[in-house]
Amino acid sequence: MRFGWVLLLAGLAVCALSPAVPPLTASLVHQASLATPQSDSLVEDTFYVTQGIEVSQRLLPRDKGVTFTPAYLASGLRVDGEGRLYGRPEHPGTYSAPVRVCSAGSCKEQELTLVVLSYEPWEPRELTFPGRVGTPLDGEIGINGGPSGVMPTFTVTDHDKVPAGVSIGPDGHVGGVPVKPGISEVPVRICVAGNCAGVVVRLIVV
Repeated sequence: MRFGWVLLLAGLAVCALSPAVPPLTASLVHQASLATPQSDSLVEDTFYVTQGIEVSQRLLPRDKGVTFTPAYLASGLRVDGEGRLYGRPEHPGTYSAPVRVCSAGSCKEQELTLVVLSYEPWEPRELTFPGRVGTPLDGEIGINGGPSGVMPTFTVTDHDKVPAGVSIGPDGHVGGVPVKPGISEVPVRICVAGNCAGVVVRLIVV
């Protein structure tokens, strides 16, 4: 009889404690959901553009088969259904704008940051680079002027014009080891916050 009372009391104690202790499975699921990072829909979400300069860029989604909801973003800039960012920025400033990204029947908003800079003229700093066969090149195109804090980008538009062994990087660095003498004229497009111009880089190898 005494043993039966002990079992009864033990059962009541377990029932009393169970509401105060959350289920272990639910707790682990909640912690796992908090630990799972929410990935962005776009490879890049910040764009630097220049007041009055026509913009034609493309938003790069991380997934395939993505579409966008056309919308007016800010300061004369729009996005179309294929993710093309276009327009002519009207006012300098920093703007935050949501863009709606859709994939596999579901949509979510991705926040974009649009930095519209005042027009600042610039010019290339160096376009001619002498070199010797078998000797490493170490030069930089660079620019003078332009908005402060914005890095220019350099794109070779005709790679067939680049001499063998030589490279021109997206940061404007001219490097490599020339393998034969000659004079080469390489077309390069320089862009500073959407303000772009084509130049010709001359390589003189002896």
